[in-house]
Amino acid sequence: MPASSAERMRALRLRRRARGTREIRVVVPDARLETVRARVADSVSRLDRLHEADTLRRVEAVSEFDETETR
Repeated sequence: MPASSAERMRALRLRRRARGTREIRVVVPDARLETVRARVADSVSRLDRLHEADTLRRVEAVSEFDETETR
C-alpha cells in the first residue's frame, strides 16, 4: 500500500533535517496584479538613489563569505 501524504511529508522533513535544511513559507504580494505593480512603482519612485547605492555597496561587501567559515 502506498504511503499516506502525512507519511511522505514526515519522510521529507526527516531527509531535510538530515541535510541540515528545513522548509519555510513566504507570503509575498502578487506582482501580477496591477494594484501591486502600481504600489511598487510608487515606492520605487520615492527611493533616494544615493542612499540605495550606499546600501547596495554595504550588502555586497558582506555578501561573500569564506566557504570554510562556520557560523
